[in-house]
Amino acid sequence: MTGTEEEEPCRIISTFRASCVLLTIPSLEKNILPVIESVYGSLTHLEKKIADYILEHKSEIIDMTVAELALASGTSDATVSRFCRRCGFNGFHHLKITLAKEVAEERGKSVEVSNDISRDNIAQSLQNILANKAAELTQTVSMMDPVQLGKILELIEHARTVQLVAVGNTIPVALDGAFKFNQLGIQAVSGTIWETQMAFTCNMGPEDVVIIISNSGFSKRLMTLTAVAKENHCKMIAITNNAASPLGQASDYHITTATREKLLLGEFCFSRVSATMVVEILYLFLAVSKKDSYDHIRRHEIAISEDKNN
Repeated sequence: MTGTEEEEPCRIISTFRASCVLLTIPSLEKNILPVIESVYGSLTHLEKKIADYILEHKSEIIDMTVAELALASGTSDATVSRFCRRCGFNGFHHLKITLAKEVAEERGKSVEVSNDISRDNIAQSLQNILANKAAELTQTVSMMDPVQLGKILELIEHARTVQLVAVGNTIPVALDGAFKFNQLGIQAVSGTIWETQMAFTCNMGPEDVVIIISNSGFSKRLMTLTAVAKENHCKMIAITNNAASPLGQASDYHITTATREKLLLGEFCFSRVSATMVVEILYLFLAVSKKDSYDHIRRHEIAISEDKNN
C-alpha cells in the first residue's frame, strides 16, 4: 500500500468531521416562505435584502454558503445569521435543510405521483416508488426527538457490548449496524439465528445495550429475548414502526420509523429503508463525535484494503 492510499481515509474522515460535526436536526414542519412573509415587515433594510434574495432564488440557496449568500444579497455574514434567527431557525444550515425540503415538495407536486406500481408503466412507477421512499425517510427524521437521540448515542458509545437483534426481514439491518459500530471501535454483535442471539443475551448485563429492530414491534421471539435482557438489566433501544407496540413499550428508548409500503403493497410491509437510515444516522453521529473513531476506521480500512484492491 502506498502512502497516498494510507492517507486517503484520513483526508476523507477529516473532511467529513469538518462538514458534519455542526449538524443539527431541524424541525421539518416549519416552512420558510410563510415565515419570511410573516416577519418581513419587521425586518431591517439589510435583512429584507436577504429575504428578497431567498424568495427569488430558492433553489440556488440550497447550495450556497453564508458568505456566498451575504455577497449575493449585498449584506454580511453577521446579517445572514441574524436574519436566520429572526425567522426562528438555529442558523443558516437549519434554514437550508428546511428550504431544501420545501423545494423538493414543490418539485414533487409538479409531477403526478400515485401509489401504483406496474411493469406496464415503469417510468411512472419509478417516480411513485421514489416519492414514497423519500416520504418515509422525511417522516422518520421528523419523528426523531433530538434529546432522546442524544441519550441513545451516549448509551451506544459507552456500552461494553451492543447487540443488535432482529428476526426475518430486518436481520440485514441488524448485521449492517453491527458492522458499522465495530468499525468505529464499539464492540457489537448480531446474528442470523435467533437461538444464538438469545444465548448471547443470557450473558449480557447492565453495562450492555440491546438494540431491537422490528417493523411491527410485535415479534414474539423478540419479546422473549427482551424479557431476558430486562432481567439482566440491559439498556433497551427499539427501532419499530409502532411506538405503542409491545417492543416499543418494553424498551427504555424507542425510535419510530415511517413506512408507506402498505400504500404500495396493501396489507404487507417488508421495507427496511427507514430502519436502515436510522442505523446510518446513529453511525454518522458516532463517527463525528467519538474521539477515536477515525483511528478505528483507518485500522479497519487498512486491514481490508488488500482484498478491495484485488
